[in-house]
Amino acid sequence: MTHRFTDHDEAGRDLGADVLARLDAYRSADAPTHGGRVLSYVYDSGLAELDALAGAAAARVQAVNALDPTTFPSVALLQADVLRFAREVLGGGPDTAGAVTSGGTESILLAVLAARERWRERHPGSTATPRVVAPSTAHAAFHKAAHYLGLDVVTVPVDPGTGTLPAERLVARLDDATALVVVSAPAYPHGVVDPVGAVATAAAERGIPCHVDACVGGFVLPWWPGAGAWDLSVPGVTSISADLHKFGYAPKGASVLLFADPALDRARYYALTGWPGYPVVNPTALGSRSAMSLAAAWAVLTRLGPQGYADLTARVVQATTAVRGVVDGIVGLRVLGDPVGPLLAAAADTEVTEADRVDPHAWAAAVARRGFVLQGQPGMTQTDGSRIPRSTHLTITPVTSGVLEELGAALVAGADEVRGRDGAGLPAQEVAAPPDPALLARTAWESGELDLASVLGLIEALPRERSAALLMDFLAEFGEGPTQA
Repeated sequence: MTHRFTDHDEAGRDLGADVLARLDAYRSADAPTHGGRVLSYVYDSGLAELDALAGAAAARVQAVNALDPTTFPSVALLQADVLRFAREVLGGGPDTAGAVTSGGTESILLAVLAARERWRERHPGSTATPRVVAPSTAHAAFHKAAHYLGLDVVTVPVDPGTGTLPAERLVARLDDATALVVVSAPAYPHGVVDPVGAVATAAAERGIPCHVDACVGGFVLPWWPGAGAWDLSVPGVTSISADLHKFGYAPKGASVLLFADPALDRARYYALTGWPGYPVVNPTALGSRSAMSLAAAWAVLTRLGPQGYADLTARVVQATTAVRGVVDGIVGLRVLGDPVGPLLAAAADTEVTEADRVDPHAWAAAVARRGFVLQGQPGMTQTDGSRIPRSTHLTITPVTSGVLEELGAALVAGADEVRGRDGAGLPAQEVAAPPDPALLARTAWESGELDLASVLGLIEALPRERSAALLMDFLAEFGEGPTQA
């Protein structure tokens, strides 16, 4: 029997509208993606017309498969425009090559892959395991890439009070097994820019590729006053990643990866002609892939241009200065280090009495009750035994400037509410017997919220391998949705 597709049922009900209503119901509990109330994960330009343009561009290539640009040449043209723009703002030269990927994690994965292949070429027959040498504040994606690709990661401690990386400490860890050295501009946890020049110079002297993770900073630091030198213009920097879906203001699913050396760029490719199907040539980790994010990102950066980004960055600078001033004025909190760019991390001020200290995780929970979502970060003991304190992360975007008064009041009132309390520690018996992940997931679905301060406390109290396994189990359970009655 042939199925007859219609827009309405026998009662005249609009079936498409029903589908979208169900989607709206699913979205009802999501954190708001616009308006400046979520200070992580989302990067709102505040320009509704830009969102509309991105959506329209994506719709025009909805059916395009970016797997084969010879069949869909628009893919090559769109990418060429994006890479040309990125090359110009990220200090690249005429030989700079690269790709548009699905996000920072894929950009980093491919950068690690290229470095591993270069290392294997230069160490034929070696039984050593190649290494990624990175600060302890380098993004988790480098650990993920090393896990996938069979490399070790050597983490170099940063100053626990400031998040600053002493360049000489990282340089001392470089050896023949080092396939890639990593620096960040800025590092996500605390917004601190690593000493790119010193590290890249030392790496170049040893013939080691140096990658700059500018996934956050790539499309905001070029216009940030006093940002210094951190991009491909720095001698010794061989690759850089910069996310279009962060301060490029494109929808999720777009990042740029650039290589100064075209030969190193080729090492990220995968090609196979030894099977009876079509020749396979993949410049990214995916085969078939949507062109929608590429087209949306292309539309946004084409519309904004350098001046548009400069104007948006000026708003971010103003808002960041204001928010930092508020945090600096709160007794019991301190901004960790000296961040450059739109990221801040607040930690407890240990130079005041315990009665005056503000636990950053309890503070985040109190601020959330006032309508703003901050991001708690657990404390961590580094390989040298020093401990990075727990903190709360804030990402400032252009729309933050429109809610500064309300946000500032929430930050101050939240701190006043929890000052002198320890809001993140768990009783010893709960650490000895961590909660059942399935129960945590069910409770979160039923209550509509998760006690993140307690979860972060659990991560701090348990061995990291154990807490990671618990969180994996929780997310697997949560991803199955609410229990059906």
